[in-house]
Amino acid sequence: MRVAVTGTPGTGKTTATERLDTDLATVHLNEVIESEGLSTGRDEERESLVADMDALATWLDGRDDVVVESHLAHHFDADRVVVLRAHPDTVVERLRGRGDSDSKARENAESEALDVILSEAVSRHGREQVYEIETTDRDPDAVAAAIAAVLAGEREPSAGTVDYVEWL
Repeated sequence: MRVAVTGTPGTGKTTATERLDTDLATVHLNEVIESEGLSTGRDEERESLVADMDALATWLDGRDDVVVESHLAHHFDADRVVVLRAHPDTVVERLRGRGDSDSKARENAESEALDVILSEAVSRHGREQVYEIETTDRDPDAVAAAIAAVLAGEREPSAGTVDYVEWL
């Protein structure tokens, strides 16, 4: 089984997957992009590497029984897609707390309010494979437990249950 854990930067993906109790290996795609040189350059405005999506797909090919974590994870084949969500103010607070610029934090908050990653995940995988998890007021262990429930088949698919559009 391959499970994608995705969401806007600042929703808690890395922290939750680091606390996840599972026999599946966890692949942090952002680390893979850097360590394997799977980028096409650097986006100076966003202060980030530009992922080579074709190279990442090739790298992931044949890697099963994994949890793939990244804001890009939903772009690849997966049996289940977990989309972590957080209030846009929380996204800004978390990103600023880790040193991101105001403009980068604001851009990600707007993306979260507009459901960008959720919409992409549903478009690529269908509602029946997407599991939306609200992380705003949950500690990382509770988020990891919610992801574990998805892995165990103890949770029904859900998409569109979280709405931040009025934040805009």
